[in-house]
Amino acid sequence: MTASTVYDCNVLELNKIHNQAGNITVIESNLNIPFPIKRVYYLYDVPGGESRGGHAHKNLYQLIVAASGSFDVLLDDGRNKKIVKLNRPNYGLLVVPGLWRELFEFSSGAICLVLTSEKYDANDYIREYKQFSEWKKIKK
Repeated sequence: MTASTVYDCNVLELNKIHNQAGNITVIESNLNIPFPIKRVYYLYDVPGGESRGGHAHKNLYQLIVAASGSFDVLLDDGRNKKIVKLNRPNYGLLVVPGLWRELFEFSSGAICLVLTSEKYDANDYIREYKQFSEWKKIKK
């Protein structure tokens, strides 16, 4: 899916089950997200003013969730840019392959939970924006 655009990414509302003891949100492969979950990781203790991400994936889908606190996600398809603020743990940003992404403006104590469609593969990453731009032009 190399011809993807920022408009292919959506914020998904995840089911929130509320009771007096607290809330729970369940995420299940291929049920409330459109891919099998093969890897889960989280970012935390991001120093003020720092950003994370700064890369693209050729084949990987991600669901990015602000498990705690808030942060912004910049999506870039080489032509259009879109910033999405994540600040509720029962909403996740579905990021499709072929987009540059950067995470920034982390609040104090923010936790960024990421669920992915594939295991880590260094060959799936494009880590330089210039290479990403060239790759997008070739793959159209």
